[in-house]
Amino acid sequence: METSHPQPAAAVRTPLPTSPETPVFQRLSGVLGAETDTLDLSRPLDPATVEAVRTAFRENHLLVIRNQSLDKERMYRFAELFGPIEGHMIRLADGSKWDAVHTITNLDAVGNPVAKPFISSNYFWHTDKSFLPEPSLLTMLQAVELPPDGGDTQFADMTKAYDALPEDTKRRIGGLKTVQSLEFMRRYTGSAPPTEEDIAAAPPIAHPLVRTHPETGRKSLYIGMYSSHIEGMPEEEGRALLEELLAHATQDRFIHTHKWRHGDLVFWDNRCLLHRAIANYEMGKHRRVLMRVVVKGDTPR
Repeated sequence: METSHPQPAAAVRTPLPTSPETPVFQRLSGVLGAETDTLDLSRPLDPATVEAVRTAFRENHLLVIRNQSLDKERMYRFAELFGPIEGHMIRLADGSKWDAVHTITNLDAVGNPVAKPFISSNYFWHTDKSFLPEPSLLTMLQAVELPPDGGDTQFADMTKAYDALPEDTKRRIGGLKTVQSLEFMRRYTGSAPPTEEDIAAAPPIAHPLVRTHPETGRKSLYIGMYSSHIEGMPEEEGRALLEELLAHATQDRFIHTHKWRHGDLVFWDNRCLLHRAIANYEMGKHRRVLMRVVVKGDTPR
């Protein structure tokens, strides 16, 4: 069933500050992000270009590089410019784990579209791997095959959401920690329960509810579908606060909806953004194939 998700009005597409030697990034929307169509990532990048991309990522947290067609090796090498590549916990039907660069798709084993999503948790607001001691820093997706319409991805700016909170709420939540739990997420989203091996590899862990970005120093809410409860607070009270904060943080004014184009390479900062997939296309009829790679992060502070 298709759903409608209003998009805030986009700002005027003014170029971001740049020099003649660097790629030209333009604002993606009035909420967050930047885009460029002046890069060919199939070629080696000079140091100045690499630094320009890193700077744009640090300042905008969501980048879209248009018109790319990278193989797995080139995508891996580009992602590696931002840090070490992260391994994955999800296992395939044969028991093997996802490759570092893997496919996100609605296709079955013989290549036919299926109506039911393989991973239902993708459709809930989350930041990747927040249940680990060192959650994901950056997630990168490349569009390979797309439906004629829909299949969007939404992003919510947790820094803007934090900044917009009343001062008394900021004081209230400033020293709190949320317990992030893979097991809770599986129950919350109606997904398959984790195996004993999964739980042993990723037991619940407490992270700051308000996270400080290690590069910008700005504060953001660090919550999502893995947030089980608040440490030291009665469970019901903590759950109510988490749901209240999530409802605040996912208002339209904090959300950018990315409408995919063929060749889009999209990557974002998990330290200060939430994201989710939108099932607003006929999943059982149209093919949707994305390539994915993730960069490992550091301990939230």
